[in-house]
Amino acid sequence: MPSSDSTLISGNGSGDLSPVGDMSTSEHEMKVLKDSSVHLLQNIFENAEDVASDEAVGRTKSMPAPKSESVHSARFLRRSSTEKRRRGMNTDNVNVRVTPEFNKLSDRRKKKLLRKLATIKKDGVVEFDVGDSSQAAKDLFGYGFSPVGDAKYENDDDGQDEKTTQEEYLNNFKSVPPLRIVMLIVGTRGDVQPFIAIGRKLQEHGHRVRLASHKNFEGFVKSGGLEFYPLGGDPVVLAGYMVKNKGFLPSNPAEIPVQRQQIKSIVHSLLPACTQPDLASGIPFQAQAIIANPPAYGHVHVAEFLKIPLHIFFTMPWTPTSAFPHPLSRVKQPAGYRMSYQIVDTMIWLGIRGIINSYRKKKLKLRPITYFSGSHGSIAEMPTGYIWSPHLVPKPRDWGSSVDVVGFCFLNLATDYKPPEDLVNWLKAGSPPIYIGFGSLPVEDPEGMTKIIVEALNKTGQRGIIGKGWGGIGNLPETPENIFLLSDCPHDWLFPQCAGVIHHGGAGTTSAGLKAACPTTIIPFFGDQPFWGDRVHEKGVGPAPIPVNHLTLERLVNAIEKMLDPVVKQAALDLSKAMENEDGVEGAVNAFHKHIRHRIPQTVSSREFHRPSRRYSYRRALFKWTTSCLQVY
Repeated sequence: MPSSDSTLISGNGSGDLSPVGDMSTSEHEMKVLKDSSVHLLQNIFENAEDVASDEAVGRTKSMPAPKSESVHSARFLRRSSTEKRRRGMNTDNVNVRVTPEFNKLSDRRKKKLLRKLATIKKDGVVEFDVGDSSQAAKDLFGYGFSPVGDAKYENDDDGQDEKTTQEEYLNNFKSVPPLRIVMLIVGTRGDVQPFIAIGRKLQEHGHRVRLASHKNFEGFVKSGGLEFYPLGGDPVVLAGYMVKNKGFLPSNPAEIPVQRQQIKSIVHSLLPACTQPDLASGIPFQAQAIIANPPAYGHVHVAEFLKIPLHIFFTMPWTPTSAFPHPLSRVKQPAGYRMSYQIVDTMIWLGIRGIINSYRKKKLKLRPITYFSGSHGSIAEMPTGYIWSPHLVPKPRDWGSSVDVVGFCFLNLATDYKPPEDLVNWLKAGSPPIYIGFGSLPVEDPEGMTKIIVEALNKTGQRGIIGKGWGGIGNLPETPENIFLLSDCPHDWLFPQCAGVIHHGGAGTTSAGLKAACPTTIIPFFGDQPFWGDRVHEKGVGPAPIPVNHLTLERLVNAIEKMLDPVVKQAALDLSKAMENEDGVEGAVNAFHKHIRHRIPQTVSSREFHRPSRRYSYRRALFKWTTSCLQVY
């Protein structure tokens, strides 16, 4: 019997979300939804019960803690602290309107109306329509938004966030003692790379840093000088899944078991990554702070269990804003931009709630989270740092003080890189080439893609470097003189020698190209890549993005010709110059220190504070606690 999770997010053959047990929806009920849907998506269901079954937990409804004569077990099955924070939710700029009729609707009916409000399309994005005017948005969501062009960013004059003064920086650093920090990072090599740079800088400030990620990246992480711990999940499988579904949301029912197994493996590996000794040396480790990216999924719940602070860093926008829509949504009307974040967050939660609630209840001994509680891991109330240049995407004005745009984080791999002699000779033999590569992403038709690339380079008279990566492109029986096939090379060494770059639009590759003043064409596969393609085009440093499924010879030829335009090259030079004084790594570390100094963590987990037995030794406990406080490494 399928779980409620898989049923809820499965496709119906047309690519749309198909509600189970379809019932006709009256006009009156739809009006009720329009008047009150903001409450549905902004956490008002404190007592909502989940009527659907859940394969992992059995039930995920809000329920009282079971009676127990054991003080120890009763304490552990405690109310979620995220639910407690929810009651103090900041509702600035939101006029919530709750109608009595909406409260009378059953939870099953509310869920059905939500599925009618938003659908998951074939390309894996969430689509919904808010109407053609701001008034329609108010009727639908209960509040309105500013038009796109109405001063949506902070410091529009220079595109920069307010800089932290040297005095503030020193105060932030001095007030933070050395900590044991674990970084929980899920994704591709490009997702891991900026966190290696951040981790190294944190080590320079005296912290012990463990980077936990997929086993495939162990050598990469250790080569950066960081302690490594393996997380579950296979980045090759994850990348293949996300390419097929264009993001985190499955549009094909056949992909649901793949997604669930990968997520379950990741979630169950998070707590050991925070608490287990180093696998190589056996040195004990107990995390005092967590840095994570949202695809880790269970980081919020592990931090709650360990009672330690959590800081989110990510390369794509995840915090609600009226400036632009969620990268995984398709919203044409500016009125719906902010709401798109709540809807995508809720849709993702529908697919993982069984896994998360089972983990909370069985492993962490925390209360399961209710269906519409909204306390399922949203980052709205957590310190969050975004790893991109404020010159490319300035911080929106409706992001509060808990959100920082720190700048791109570069690892500077070129310093120790020794290029092969044949590559050096090939570069010297002709004009600067066009780079084409898609990193670790799988390509559905690598032979067809390679053929298009080769023909486009020939038609435009350009030399080209094809990065082979994991996608299988570049397998040629004979390599033409104007093409060089490259297996691996640091972008910060290669891109400054290129006339332009064509890639998938990962944040790391995009940043490396822009820093090198390269005109850029983005061929997005999924996730935040279309977002970066749009930003590059808006800045005038490249043509409009070409979705990988829409790539043709003609479009690629036009894109290359656009990149060779002197106007585009000058725009790339101007943006590179504006970015040259940014230090995203230092900005990320300072943001971490700034926020954590107000939340200095406990040095041991709550599990070490059980009610003492008759044989309990207060002297031994005091010694253990003192040792833990003093132990940095």
